Amino acid sequence: MSIVMNLYYTGADGNARKFAEEMESSGTAALIRAEPGNKRYAYFAPFDDPETVLLIDAWADQAALDAHHASPMMKTIAELREKYDLRMRAERYVSDASGAPASDAKFIRT
Repeated sequence: MSIVMNLYYTGADGNARKFAEEMESSGTAALIRAEPGNKRYAYFAPFDDPETVLLIDAWADQAALDAHHASPMMKTIAELREKYDLRMRAERYVSDASGAPASDAKFIRT
């Protein structure tokens, strides 16, 4: 089972993008990607909302996510969220062990 968190960071005056840029340029995102159990840590910007950035944050299991939440990086992240005055919305997804059904395959171009 893997866990995927979609975290939507929203601010004003481009602050969500500045936050993501600082997470990357400071090396914090790279440190998170190197944590045991991290499967993905990537920022995306929606075309229809210039004040929001999406973080897709995937972990091998709940124990890996809990360890991340207990790590020193969480203090850095919290400080940057405060610095850029960001609000968040979270969505949590748990993997389906059986995968996508065959009926979905015809819609996926590989």
